[in-house]
Amino acid sequence: MTDGPLIVQSDKTILLDTDHALAGECRRAIAPFAELERAPEHMHTYRLTPLGLWNARAAGHDAEQVIDILIRYSRYAVPHALLVDIADTMSRYGRLRLEAHPVHGLVLVSNDRAVLEEVLRSKKMVPLMGARIDHEMVAVHPSERGHVKQVLLRLGWPAEDFAGYVDGEAHPISLKEEGWKLRDYQKHAAENFWHGGSGVVVLPCGAGKTMVGAAAMALAQATTLILVTNTVAARQWRDELLKRTNLTDEEIGEYSGAKKEIRPVTIATYQVMTTKRKGVYAHLELFDSRDWGLIIYDEVHLLPAPIFRFTADIQSRRRLGLTATLIREDGHEGDVFSLIGPKRYDAPWKEIEAQGYIAPADCVEVRVTLTDAERLLYATAEPEERYRYCATTQTKSRLVESLARHHANDQVLVIAQYIDQIDELGERLGAPIIKGETPVKERERLFQLFRTGEVKCLVVSKVANFSIDLPEASIAIQVSGSFGSRQEEAQRLGRILRPKADGRSARFYSVVARDTVDQDFAAHRQRFLAEQGYAYRIVDADDVFSGTAEI
Repeated sequence: MTDGPLIVQSDKTILLDTDHALAGECRRAIAPFAELERAPEHMHTYRLTPLGLWNARAAGHDAEQVIDILIRYSRYAVPHALLVDIADTMSRYGRLRLEAHPVHGLVLVSNDRAVLEEVLRSKKMVPLMGARIDHEMVAVHPSERGHVKQVLLRLGWPAEDFAGYVDGEAHPISLKEEGWKLRDYQKHAAENFWHGGSGVVVLPCGAGKTMVGAAAMALAQATTLILVTNTVAARQWRDELLKRTNLTDEEIGEYSGAKKEIRPVTIATYQVMTTKRKGVYAHLELFDSRDWGLIIYDEVHLLPAPIFRFTADIQSRRRLGLTATLIREDGHEGDVFSLIGPKRYDAPWKEIEAQGYIAPADCVEVRVTLTDAERLLYATAEPEERYRYCATTQTKSRLVESLARHHANDQVLVIAQYIDQIDELGERLGAPIIKGETPVKERERLFQLFRTGEVKCLVVSKVANFSIDLPEASIAIQVSGSFGSRQEEAQRLGRILRPKADGRSARFYSVVARDTVDQDFAAHRQRFLAEQGYAYRIVDADDVFSGTAEI
């Protein structure tokens, strides 16, 4: 027995003692293969899953490394059966391979005949397969490359894809050398993606995922389709590419609700791509409109289902997913793995912070006690309405006003879920609001006024969760959100992580109603940030109102 910070259990859970001197070092060591499940004050619970282990394997970590980390940091002997299970699970990745054969085209290959026989007997595999070539090889219908990978993942035998990629239509793209240069981690991320052929790069919000995309484009030297969350994000991508590369305005097209331009580099929104006309996704033909050499999926954790379905059909194109977190609240992480590709690069948030590329952040949960009337209204509401009732109370609004007044000299984002709450908070704070119905030009105007400091406070809906560059935002006040979404929590903290010109830290407030589902959701939302090393301080709203709390 050693005095390590980990307790590794046979049910595949791992307990991390957060008060241990080696807790931070250990958290970074297990992050590539373990997922955080619960994060109370003193003991965090992680879980080992097949997908987590396969992602680690694809990123270059082998079973020996994983086992060594667990043994090195464990307080007690690691159960032998668990070590065997880790080795067996990780060995499953790559036992089946998709390859390009000079005579038979796309083939599924295995040097483990029993595994090949097992998967070929699956009813879901039968329609995807062509002729049996020999004991180790079977032909695959080329159009089914993505579907084969999806099915094999669900069968527990994830295939490694060595079938290669088409180069696509060539188009010269180079990075400008004056005024900036790629950071080391951005360069490594782009190179890891390129050597892997396709896959996902995970970097914190504000760490320059767009630069990784530009570097990948320079490696591809080909026409590129970039898929983004909204029109504001599309225009930010355009501005960055014009600033960082040799691309001209005429070479970059926007494909959105407002414009339908198809050019060598085309930036399209997920919204327009998933718009239906008479039951048909009319704009998905954009995928076939050019011989794309590279497809970039920004915020890949938000990829809509129709884009997944079409991505399954374009597996011969290089695909780069960019995200701050691979968490999907719909459980479709497996589809990201099989259709976009495995994780190729992942940098812990605190590591990037230590290098000075994102701002340090202090996370504060402010708990409010509802009035008797508010508590009664909540208690008697239908279960599906309870979160709305406790998330939109006047008690919360008064606290937000107090926090905003305290930070009157800072750049403050107030973030809420419900439109009537956003309207009310905007009026109470005398601040402009941005919500779904706000026209794109007005959004851009207000964001620019906020960047220059002419507007000190903005009240925003979830439209500001993603891909919005607001470097000087230093305070975020979260009033309500999408229930217990870890993904959203990470994105919202990311709005304030860009380094400040004067070196200030960021402050992320989450306003939570005590003794309600709001408190349960908050605990769930905070899990991802706890995994990245951010700790939430809890303060009482009464102490904020009285001025005795440290805020």
